[in-house]
Amino acid sequence: MAQVVNLRTARKAQARAKARAEAATNAARFGRSKAEKAEEAAETARAARVLDAHKREDE
Repeated sequence: MAQVVNLRTARKAQARAKARAEAATNAARFGRSKAEKAEEAAETARAARVLDAHKREDE
């Protein structure tokens, strides 16, 4: 015979699992240290300077 499952509890567990997965994704996207953010900003600024340095004057 099959196991009896409380549907309300199963829905809540599924919602918690989905929230945990979304939290992990957001932590990977936005959870960076201040040093990492500063390093990325410096790299972006350097890339912009290099690009501007190679632009032609007549454009």
